[in-house]
Amino acid sequence: MKTLARKGNMNQRIDVVLHRFRSRMSSYPPGMCPLVLYRSLLQISLNQSCGKCVPCRDGLVEVDRMLGKILSGDGTMETLDEMRALCQMIKETADCAVGVVAADTVLDSLTEFEDEYISHIQNRRCVENVSQTVPCMTLCPAHVNVPGYIALIKNEEYAGAVQVIREKNPFPTACAMICEHPCERKCRRSIIDAPINIRGLKKYAVDMVNADEVPAPVPNVSTGRAVAIVGSGPSGLTAAWFLVLMGHKVVIFEEHEKPGGMLRYGIPEYRLPKERLDRDIRAILSTGNIELRCGTKIGRDIAFSELKKNYDAVYLGLGAQIGNRIPMENADAENVIPAADFLQLAAQGQPLDLQDKRVVLIGGGNVAMDAARTAVRLGARTVHVFTRKRDDITALASEMESAMQEGVRFRTLLSFLHIETDPATGKACAVWLQPQIVGEYDRAGMMTTEHSSRYPYRFKCDVLILGVGQRSDVAAFEAAGIPVNRGMIEADEACMVSGWDGVFSGGDCVTGPSTAINAIAAGQVAAYNIDEYLGYHHKIPGTAVVPPAMPNRCVPTGRAEIEEVDPFERRQNFEEVEVPMTPEEAMREAGRCLRCDHYGCGAMVGGRV
Repeated sequence: MKTLARKGNMNQRIDVVLHRFRSRMSSYPPGMCPLVLYRSLLQISLNQSCGKCVPCRDGLVEVDRMLGKILSGDGTMETLDEMRALCQMIKETADCAVGVVAADTVLDSLTEFEDEYISHIQNRRCVENVSQTVPCMTLCPAHVNVPGYIALIKNEEYAGAVQVIREKNPFPTACAMICEHPCERKCRRSIIDAPINIRGLKKYAVDMVNADEVPAPVPNVSTGRAVAIVGSGPSGLTAAWFLVLMGHKVVIFEEHEKPGGMLRYGIPEYRLPKERLDRDIRAILSTGNIELRCGTKIGRDIAFSELKKNYDAVYLGLGAQIGNRIPMENADAENVIPAADFLQLAAQGQPLDLQDKRVVLIGGGNVAMDAARTAVRLGARTVHVFTRKRDDITALASEMESAMQEGVRFRTLLSFLHIETDPATGKACAVWLQPQIVGEYDRAGMMTTEHSSRYPYRFKCDVLILGVGQRSDVAAFEAAGIPVNRGMIEADEACMVSGWDGVFSGGDCVTGPSTAINAIAAGQVAAYNIDEYLGYHHKIPGTAVVPPAMPNRCVPTGRAEIEEVDPFERRQNFEEVEVPMTPEEAMREAGRCLRCDHYGCGAMVGGRV
């Protein structure tokens, strides 16, 4: 019994060590040498080997030696060929998964990072521009100075925090409430305990000071140049913000009655109250020299050729506001509606009557979650979300959890077959679903499925919502000659439209449906490239002073989460669901920041990364 107890205690200690090691692995910073990462994974497998079979016991050691030789700059192309052949042999002959998976992992690296291997062999270094950076700043698409504004929040300088955010992102309030916070994915704090709640701290800052009460930077002197922007969503307004600060005049053409794009018409009120969105928009418009023409649609009220003729440059930030329908029979029935259209009707004060109705929703993205939670608030009797596999639920885990708390029911491993309509009314009355079974993972690491031997079954519904993506309204631009591929405008990384001088485009109309922060990043990139196109090279200086970094004691501390109103209360209305952080929570959370902009790889030197 004592021996068993000692073994149990040892296993617990090993689990603690492995947990800490997994934390370190998950915190590998962006920009690090991929060969170093793959060698680390290989060495983990070496430690797992039982040593019974030669391919795993001796072969992996030899692969590790070859990889180390390449990393040190002493490898040759022959070394690369030998390593590939050895890994293939180990994969085919090892007795267990330790050797097979380890060898397959290295083979994957030889395919995915061939340029890195060649660079280490020929140039004795990583591919150019590969270097470790501050993770949160790098993974934020807009590259906001995250440690800077967290330090200002810690000093209770909330206006300064908003100013630092605005240096890269003019939507501090909207992003504080709905951003998917990719900045947290590689936060180095997770080496110690858990990532900083970056979005939560940003929300605390805008809870403490209204964005439109923080003065906007003073624009540069007028350049006399004018830029037309189509669309007043996050991408278009971001481009306008930076262009005006550079000194250019901006005219925005918006087909809706109010600006904001999908932030206004696609995000439900309970997640982003429109008054809070208007604070960001008022701050953007306060810079002056922005003319906003709402209710104006290109191709209906004004031709694209006029924009090209009358303005020095044009930016197309159309967004993707048209919901997709499934190409199948009865998909156009009266009570079948795309999720994006469903949300826009609710935002415009014309919601569907769902009182005591059975709602079925196909899809698992964030828009689908918004539609499901909106349906609950509109009085639906039941709301069921069906997806083919769990991988199809791409919404944030927190959004899915909140939906479940509010009564939304989820079923996966169901393939959507067809829509049944009532012969008398022509309305959809049921959906037919085919059970699935899981299969192998594909090259992208996604689970595949195939039909189960169980028979399809009929599921009754009163309303069917299709959360299967959105598309852009590009018809007028395609007719004008703008290159369009599969419903998306063709533009390069500099947001320049192929074959058109002075025409730029970015955001969802180029990439397909994405996040608000990605659209904001596109608007920022477009603004700087438009400025270069117009013959300038403006820099927008920051106005806030970031406090000096102080050493952190690195004491493990719990992460402060944003709480939500009780599910049984919040499902009754569209009021804001998130509860503000307390001052104590915010100060403790801000104090967890390790200030990677001053300490560790990727730290700033002379004010720059």
